[in-house]
Amino acid sequence: QVQLVESGGGLVQPGGSLRLTCAAYGFTVDYYAVGWFRQAPGKEREVVSCISSSDGSTYYIDPVKGRFIISRDNVKNTVYLRMASLKPEDTAVYYCAVAPYAPNCAKEDAYDYWGQGTQVTVSS
Repeated sequence: QVQLVESGGGLVQPGGSLRLTCAAYGFTVDYYAVGWFRQAPGKEREVVSCISSSDGSTYYIDPVKGRFIISRDNVKNTVYLRMASLKPEDTAVYYCAVAPYAPNCAKEDAYDYWGQGTQVTVSS
């Protein structure tokens, strides 16, 4: 059974850091595209960062470039999102997702499996 379990969210002050973890079960993440998405209150879900299935290249949306880092540990079968210099506008529920084939990993409709989400709140 394919399952993704996120953790690591929480309340953090502006300028702080968090590391989100997405543990995968029932398959290995090595050959999949992996992505982190977020949905803020009243807004549509958007891609934040992802790793392509074709060449392992990474993608970041402009607002998080230089602050977030996506990575994958194939031994632990886990995907991470390291977030630094957090801003109130980063507040959202963050989801990880995987796709068997997604050369363009930024396309949400390519993803077949989703985690349950973890809340990130940036506030003083």
